[in-house]
Amino acid sequence: MTYVPVENRAGIQPIAQTNGALPSQYQVGQSQAFGQAHPLGTIVKAYDPIYGEGEFIYLLGVASTVVGSVVTWGGNTSGTPNYQTALAPATANLDEPLAVAMSANVAGQYGWYQISGQAVVATNGTLTAGAPVYLAGSGQLTTTQANGKQVLNAQSITATGTPAAGQAVVEIQRPFAQGQIT
Repeated sequence: MTYVPVENRAGIQPIAQTNGALPSQYQVGQSQAFGQAHPLGTIVKAYDPIYGEGEFIYLLGVASTVVGSVVTWGGNTSGTPNYQTALAPATANLDEPLAVAMSANVAGQYGWYQISGQAVVATNGTLTAGAPVYLAGSGQLTTTQANGKQVLNAQSITATGTPAAGQAVVEIQRPFAQGQIT
């Protein structure tokens, strides 16, 4: 995936790049390769010649994130949004916004997460084309139906294995983990 921002803004961190913690000898803003490049929660649009246009949000990473990991990001600290990600668990009625990692953006790092468009997601190996998707745990999705675990605003486009092993393409429009208790 080679998403290129289509926004008319200078200095947008590349979509597939992770920015790490700022080394002590640098000041914020000195280098695009280190530290937080944008305010957390910033949203941009970008285009890929294969997957088309998508929308991306700038978030704080979590351990064990790989490209395609599905994460939650709706947390807060004392009522203030913290934009901290967590690998999406297979928890029923989770009621959290979801996004897809565009880089191996682990703890203490900053990067982009897809929130709309055709996203390449990690699967548990069981994802068929043209079906609703469900949380499978460890940042993965499945099309195996599970009560209370449906991902709203998401539909599988391909089966597991396309574009690569353990991945599939899912159309997302600001996806959200189901919150209703049945």
